[in-house]
Amino acid sequence: MTERKDELLVVRNLVKSFETRNGVSLPFGHRKRNRIKAVDGVSFEVKRDEILGLVGESGSGKTTVARCLVRLVDPDSGSAFFDGTDIIGASARDLRRIRQRMQLIYQDPYSSLNPRIRVGDAIAEPARVHRLVTDRRAAETLVDELLDAVGLTKADARRFPREMSGGQRQRVAIARALALQPELLIADEAVSALDVSVQAQIINLFADLAENRHLAMVFISHQLAVIAQLAGRVAVMYRGRIVEIGPTAVVYAAPQHPYTALLLAAHPDIDRPKRRRISAAPPDAGAAAQDLTGCRFRSRCPLAEAICAEVDPPAVDLGDGHLSWCHVMPRASLRSGPPAASEGVGRRGPGSQP
Repeated sequence: MTERKDELLVVRNLVKSFETRNGVSLPFGHRKRNRIKAVDGVSFEVKRDEILGLVGESGSGKTTVARCLVRLVDPDSGSAFFDGTDIIGASARDLRRIRQRMQLIYQDPYSSLNPRIRVGDAIAEPARVHRLVTDRRAAETLVDELLDAVGLTKADARRFPREMSGGQRQRVAIARALALQPELLIADEAVSALDVSVQAQIINLFADLAENRHLAMVFISHQLAVIAQLAGRVAVMYRGRIVEIGPTAVVYAAPQHPYTALLLAAHPDIDRPKRRRISAAPPDAGAAAQDLTGCRFRSRCPLAEAICAEVDPPAVDLGDGHLSWCHVMPRASLRSGPPAASEGVGRRGPGSQP
């Protein structure tokens, strides 16, 4: 019998670029279009039963990483392995098996549900397609179990998505993903469109499902407090790159990259209303596409030095799986406390603290 490895998902040097509509003017009305690297050399692992948080500003590449992992878009280069199976080079048959075990949950549940199909049929549909259920009674039993698991009632199976609230529709989307009995969930901003009170309920639902069903997760969010409550490890992305990764409690308490520190300092906190803000807007995408030397954050960094413009920062190993890609921060620490919702930081995953 082959021994199962701890790493369920392994991503190495993932790269994905897109062509922009704007570019440099050429003679005869032609334009040379720019290519922007939405994901530029991203690497990380997710262990079984672990929740990894992926955080960063809009446009940092988080969603593109998720879409590459389920092959909604094909990466330009790099590798990704799910339980030892090559995702990037997978055949159609192998990709079908991978997608059964690795499910993506979208930000807007309404757009992922067919408005003409009742909730019960929508939840059962993936199981029917993958032949996990073969008759109507088995499908109804599965739907009832999944509705109960996500906090809905059997009567909700007869409703249409338009008859439900945003939080209820997200519960339906989660139930639909669970229908295939996945081992890994990729949640792409799954709570950002919900009210704060509903967010808390869905976060608790994710945590309970991960624990009870032994699910691994990649939880994508721009909300630091959400990551604090749910993820045992966090990876911080900026302009297509991971700039810091490590146990959530450690990274939040003592960030070792200026971008991470400024993100935490900018987080709303009623106890510390005069916290430092990130001083500049993200660089223009077209200009950024042409500037791929040195540290990508240097134009906004309060600690930038000459070397930051010349040399791409290597990873600095700070121990216990904590890595930072910065020339300056490890020796000139810009410390910041955790966000207001950090009670129980790092509920899940290796390295989390009680």
